[in-house]
Amino acid sequence: MIVTRRATFELYPSKAIIATLHYHRRLHKELYNACVYHRKTEYQRFGKSVTYFDQQNCLPAFKECLDAYKDINSQALQATVKRVDCAFVRFFSGLSKYPRFKSIHHYGGWTYPATSGWVAHTTGVNGHLELAKIGSIQMRGKARIWGQPTTCTIVYRSGKWYASITLKVDDELLQRPTGTGAVGIDIGCKVALAITDGENHQFIDAPQFLRSSEKKIKSASRSKRRKRSSNRKKKIKASRRWKKAQQRVSLLTRKVANQRQNWVHQVATDIVGGSSFVATEKLEVNKMTRKGKKRKRQKAGLNKSILDVGFGMLRSAIQYKVLEAGGVFVEVPTKQVKPTQTCSKCGHQCKKGLSERIHNCQKCGFTEDRDINAALVMLLWALGKLPGAGTVLEGADAFSSTSSTKKRKFGGSMKQLGQAKRQKSGSKAGDAETPAST
Repeated sequence: MIVTRRATFELYPSKAIIATLHYHRRLHKELYNACVYHRKTEYQRFGKSVTYFDQQNCLPAFKECLDAYKDINSQALQATVKRVDCAFVRFFSGLSKYPRFKSIHHYGGWTYPATSGWVAHTTGVNGHLELAKIGSIQMRGKARIWGQPTTCTIVYRSGKWYASITLKVDDELLQRPTGTGAVGIDIGCKVALAITDGENHQFIDAPQFLRSSEKKIKSASRSKRRKRSSNRKKKIKASRRWKKAQQRVSLLTRKVANQRQNWVHQVATDIVGGSSFVATEKLEVNKMTRKGKKRKRQKAGLNKSILDVGFGMLRSAIQYKVLEAGGVFVEVPTKQVKPTQTCSKCGHQCKKGLSERIHNCQKCGFTEDRDINAALVMLLWALGKLPGAGTVLEGADAFSSTSSTKKRKFGGSMKQLGQAKRQKSGSKAGDAETPAST
């Protein structure tokens, strides 16, 4: 079975190529804004809805009017138009706000949806990236498994350039080494992970990357506020000192994000290396990190601690690594099971305050660390051995290497777009029937 994976490389372009990359990024940004303006004005003035195919058919005339776009890969332009279409689909689905015009500071890059216009000269370790009309760029990075490149996205972030390449890989090559153990994991703020297999317990402390760099970030942000920032309404441009200060803030925050991401992958790899069955709680991080109506300062501190650990990133990394190893990943329904309030020995539930760090069951007298007890409850519940819990996996989200995951709702990828084009062209030629409209 062929699966799609992504590998990201950092680019090291020369000064001349950097100027060309910024020039291409600006052209793609202007095309994006032009497509948003086209859709908006057509609906406001004529009540007409513009589709992706309408705007794609306008690209040849658009390139004739503006010669600068003749040097850009045509499929890369189509991908930018498709990005606008996805933004509007998300808006009409209620998943995001109305698409807005983007400035150059908020437009990350562009995509080559096929293998034309670029070539990656690498076997997965460092190498060079050759872009049409731009040049050859040295890149640095290492992919765990290399396969057949399909798409390439050029990204500009925090003053650095990256190439994000998708690959078609045989799933047999993705198999990770794993053990035969089964563990339960409780995720928290002070202790990031409490792991137990029923006999052996392990605590992994929160790294606190943001907390350790918070003073530097605040100092750099305070220095930036003293400089002259940009103001569109007053037509004021940002000063050079403000831009340098902004770059310092971006570098500090990006360093924290990279440290957290590296730590998450190391921890997830260690867990999967010893266990092929993992049970953890189902966390709704968006609701957990909402602004508090009362005790706003305390809630803001809790939110910062949750985001510093990276609850969602940890869960996602562990899940996909377990599935790649051919194991089973179970999300225990927290509201139903209530791991922190349930005794792993007898199943009795008793409310506890956040200050109570030791679980002491009033019914059976079982005493254990609060986080370890919660992890043990989740493990026993997933295995169907928790006293008084009922049917195993009832109401839980269980993922295995053989189970099919639910498809996300989105505007459609370039692959689906190609299938729609082939179906449309086939129906015109009489090879396929045109589906009846409902």
